[in-house]
Amino acid sequence: MGRKQDIQLGLDLARKPSGRGGWRPGAGRKKKPGAVSHDARPQFKDRYPQHVTMRLDASAPSIAREWLMAKVIRPAIRKSKKPSFQVVEFNVLSNHIHLIVEADDARSLARGMQGLAIRIARGVNSATHRTGKLFAQRYHARTIKNPTDARYTLRYVLLNRKHHAAEQRFAKGWIDPFSSAVWFRGWNAPVRTSGVTYQLAKLAPPTAVPRTWLLIKGWRNAGELSFDDRPAPSRSSSRLLGT
Repeated sequence: MGRKQDIQLGLDLARKPSGRGGWRPGAGRKKKPGAVSHDARPQFKDRYPQHVTMRLDASAPSIAREWLMAKVIRPAIRKSKKPSFQVVEFNVLSNHIHLIVEADDARSLARGMQGLAIRIARGVNSATHRTGKLFAQRYHARTIKNPTDARYTLRYVLLNRKHHAAEQRFAKGWIDPFSSAVWFRGWNAPVRTSGVTYQLAKLAPPTAVPRTWLLIKGWRNAGELSFDDRPAPSRSSSRLLGT
């Protein structure tokens, strides 16, 4: 008797459950809590920085606490720096984090964000004696493509707390201690160092020196930033994420 001819199934037929073994819905390794999705993201050139928003899971505690910043979040940002990925600016709110990052490509961005998310989640969970997911499944990333957008995004990230506290009055020259504002070198006046700001100014910056032209020089074409600006709603993040 001759040898039976092998038959190659189409993808749809191959995926139909057929008793034991084989592919079936829900099979495979389950994702760990806090894992970053590896779905395909748009490609970009390394000369373009990224505005990234990380939203916390609904069950997570507020992370805008000075002791968590000192013990967990700033160290995690510092340790996330790699030749292919780095955080240039940040702002930590109660239920989300804004970042401006530079990455070589979409893969480097995904890996860098995954490493950062894991460091923060482990640190926060350990410090607050909790278990479970800290971040929502996916972060939101938007490419910054021109000098005007770069300036707009820097202002939006560094002064984001003012965006959320529309009715609150802030002291002249106020600096957000939950952001990288104290180390930012693009203000139109010297940083006033007193109290918490004074203590932060003595620390080494957890952020990296920018490498892209847009964050080094390009954004300055429209003028330096003012401490007393109050950013308007973000062009994309506020619509998509309410941030």
